[in-house]
Amino acid sequence: QLGTLSGSRRSMGSSYGSRRSGGTGSISHSFRQPAGADDPFGRAASQQGLDDDEENLRWAALEKLPTYDRMRRAVLLNHAGAGGADGHELQGLVDIEQLASGEAGRALLERVFQDDSERFLRRLRDRVDRVGIDLPAIEVRYQGLSVEVDAFVGTSALPTLWNSATNFLQSLVGRLASSNKKTINILRNVHGILKPSRMTLLLGPPSSGKSTLMRALTGKLDKTLKVSGSITYCSHTFEEFYPERTSAYVSQYDLHNAEMTVRETLDFSRRCLGVGARYDMLAELAAREREAGIKPDPEIDAYMKATAVQGQQSNIVTDLTLKVLGLDICADMPIGDEMIRGISGGQKKRVTTGEMLTGPARALFMDEISTGLDSSSTFEIVKYIRQLVHVMNETVMISLLQPPPETYNLFDDIILLSEGYIVYHGPRDNILDFFEAAGFRCPERKGVADFLQEVTSKKDQQQYWYLEQQQYRHVSVPEFAQRFKSFHVGQQMLKELQIPFDKSKTHPAALTTNKYGQSSWESIKTVLSREQLLMKRNSFIYIFKVTQLIILGLMAMTVFLRTKMPYGHISDGGKFFGALTFSLITVLFNGFAELQLTIKMLPTFYKQRDFLFFPPWTFALVTIILRIPVSLMESAVWVVLTYYVMGFAPAPARFFRQLLAFFGTHQMAMALFRFLGAVLKSMVVANTFGMFVILLIFIFGGFVIPRGDIRPWWIWAYWSSPMMYSQNAISVNEFLSSRWANTNTEASIEASTVGEAILKSKGLFTGDWGFWVSMGAILGFTILFNILYILALTHLSPPSGSNTVSDQENENETNTSTPMGEFFLTYPR
Repeated sequence: QLGTLSGSRRSMGSSYGSRRSGGTGSISHSFRQPAGADDPFGRAASQQGLDDDEENLRWAALEKLPTYDRMRRAVLLNHAGAGGADGHELQGLVDIEQLASGEAGRALLERVFQDDSERFLRRLRDRVDRVGIDLPAIEVRYQGLSVEVDAFVGTSALPTLWNSATNFLQSLVGRLASSNKKTINILRNVHGILKPSRMTLLLGPPSSGKSTLMRALTGKLDKTLKVSGSITYCSHTFEEFYPERTSAYVSQYDLHNAEMTVRETLDFSRRCLGVGARYDMLAELAAREREAGIKPDPEIDAYMKATAVQGQQSNIVTDLTLKVLGLDICADMPIGDEMIRGISGGQKKRVTTGEMLTGPARALFMDEISTGLDSSSTFEIVKYIRQLVHVMNETVMISLLQPPPETYNLFDDIILLSEGYIVYHGPRDNILDFFEAAGFRCPERKGVADFLQEVTSKKDQQQYWYLEQQQYRHVSVPEFAQRFKSFHVGQQMLKELQIPFDKSKTHPAALTTNKYGQSSWESIKTVLSREQLLMKRNSFIYIFKVTQLIILGLMAMTVFLRTKMPYGHISDGGKFFGALTFSLITVLFNGFAELQLTIKMLPTFYKQRDFLFFPPWTFALVTIILRIPVSLMESAVWVVLTYYVMGFAPAPARFFRQLLAFFGTHQMAMALFRFLGAVLKSMVVANTFGMFVILLIFIFGGFVIPRGDIRPWWIWAYWSSPMMYSQNAISVNEFLSSRWANTNTEASIEASTVGEAILKSKGLFTGDWGFWVSMGAILGFTILFNILYILALTHLSPPSGSNTVSDQENENETNTSTPMGEFFLTYPR
C-alpha cells in the first residue's frame, strides 16, 4: 500500500484512514499559503483540485512510518499534464527507489526543473533555510605554494633521429652524473583564498602554471614534483581528509570508455562517487521539519530523497546533469573513439564535466572546460555553475583560455597567473584599476580576458600603455606580482591570510574522511556491471578469437590427422609431441590479446583510480573473474575440436585432464600479458617486450632444447619457465596412457615403457605425479602474475613523457626573466 505509484485517491484515503488518530498533530500546524497568494515553493499548481483532508492523510501516514521507511517514501500529488512516458501520473505515496530512476524520475525532474535552473535551486535552498540548516561550505587557502621540477637540458630541439638520440644520451648521462640538469619553477611562492559562494576565473597564457595550480589544490600533483608551502581546506591539511573526494577536478583531457553511452558513463561516475552526506542532511532536515510542524514542498521532498538513493543503476541525478549540460539529446549515444562513431568533441568535454558534477563534492576545479565548445554552450554551463555557487554555497575555480565577455562577466573573482607568479587575485571589478595604476588600460572594444592575458606578455604589452606623458617601459611579471602586494586588494588578501580559519566553524559534512564513496562490496558490483557491459559491447573481439581458434583447429586437424598418427613406438612420439606443442603455442598466443585490451583501458582506469572512484584491486579482481569463463570456453573449443581427431588417448579422463591443462595455461598466459600491459603501458613497447618474453619462455620451455642439453648456469631459467610445466602436464597426460605402455626396446634409454622413454628423452617428468605437480606450478604462476597485476595497477603512475627540455640559447639560462614558455617540458602546466 505504501509503495504504490498510482491508484485512486479514495482507496488511498481508506487505506490510511485508520491511522488518523494521534497522527495529525504536526500536520495541523503545517505551513500553508492562502489561496491566490504567492507560493515560494511553487506548489499552487500541484495542489489545485486536491482535497486538503486527503493530502493531510497522506502526510500523516508518511510521518507515522519508521525513519528508515519514511526516508524511502514521498507524497506526490496530481499535476495536470505531468506524467511518465507510459501516460501514468505520479501521485499518492511513492516508493523512492522506483521514483529515483526511469520514466517516473524523469517526469518528476521535468516538474521541478521546468527549464529554470535558478528557480529550481532556490526551491532547494529555501527548504533548507526554513529549518535553519547550514549547507556545507569550503574555504581553500594556499600560502607560499611553490612547485618545481628537475629537467634534463638537451642541445637540440628539432625531433630528428640524430637529435632524439643525442638528447636521450644526454639525459641518461645527466641522470647518472646529475649534470646538465635544470630546475624549472612552475609556481613561485603564490598565495590566495578561494571562498565559498564565489566563482573564480583562472586566467593565464599557456605554460603559466594553471593546471599545476589546480592539481595542487586538489591533491593530484605528480609525485616527482617538488612542492613547498601549505594548502588547507577550512584550516585542515590534506592529511586530515581526502581532497580527491572533497573536491572535484575536471581534467582538460577527455578520457572515457568509448563503448559506453553518455548516460552509462555518468551513471557509473555517480555510483562510484556516492551520495556523500545527502542522506544524513536529508534525515536531519526531515526531523527538524517534523518538530517545527512544517510540511515540505512534495516535489522538492521527493526529488531530494531520490538523489540520496545509493547504488542504483540509474538515478535522477544523472538526468539532471544531462539536462543542465545539454547532453540529453545524445544521452543514449556511445562516447566513441577512432574506431567507434560517437559524440562530438564538444559533447565529450561536457561529459568530462558531467562526471564530476554527479558527485557530492562541494569544491569544483575545472580545467579548460570550454575546449571544443561554442561560446553559447560555454556560457550556459558557466551560468548554471554560477547559480550553483551562489545558491548552494559551492566553491568553484574554472580555468578558461579565451572566455567571451558575457562569460567573463559571470565570475566574481579573477586569478591572473603568468610565468608561475600570481599577478592578481581578487574581485573582478578591481582588476582593470590595478593595471591602470601600472600604466596599462584595456581598449573599449577589447575583450577584458584577452587584454589580461596579453598585458603581461613582452610582445603585446606596449600597445596597452596609455600614459602619453611618460615613456613606455616594459613591466615584467615579477614586478606586476610585487605591485599587487601593495595594491589594496592584495593587502586585504594578505590580512585575511594572517587570520586563521576557525576550525570549529567547519561543517561536519564539508570535508570527506571516507576514501571511497561505496563499500568494497558495492564497488565490486558497480565495476562488475560496467565490465560486463564492456565485454558485451566488445563481443566481436571474443567472437573473432573463437573463430580464429576454429580455423587453426581445422588446419591442425588436417595436418595431424589420426590416420597418419600411428602410436606404440618411440619413433611415433615425435608427431604427437609436435601436435601437443602446436596446441600449447596456439593456446598461449590466444591470450596475447589481453595485452592490448589492458593497455587500451589504462588511461581511463588511471583517471578513475586517482579520482578515487573505486579501489584498484576491485577492478583487477573483476577483470580476472570475468576472464575465467572466456578462457574456459576458448580452451574447450580447441580441445573438443582437436583431441579425438588428432588421435590422442581416447580415455575420457585423459580428455578432461588435457582440457584442464590448456585451461590453466590459458589463464596463466592471460595473467602474464595483463601484468606486462599494466607495467609497460605503451602498445609499441608492450608488443616488443611481450614478444621478447615469449621467446624467453620458448627457449627454456623444454620443447626447443631438452632439459639434459641446457647448460648448468641456465638451468634456473628452465625451472622458471611456466611453459615448461604446461608441456610436462600435457605430455605426461598423453604418454603415460595405456596405449603407450608397450615395453621399451630402446637400449639407450632406461625406461620400462615406450611412453616413459619418450618423456625421458625430452627431459620431462616420467610419473603420473608430474601432471599434478605441473598443474600446481601453473596455478602458482597464475596467482603470481595476477598479484603482480594488482600491485602494478595500484602503485604505478600513469605514463608520462621524459623530463627533457631543450634550450637553444645557452645565454638565456642565466636570465631570470626568461619565460617558462621558452622551454619544452612535457608536464602539463
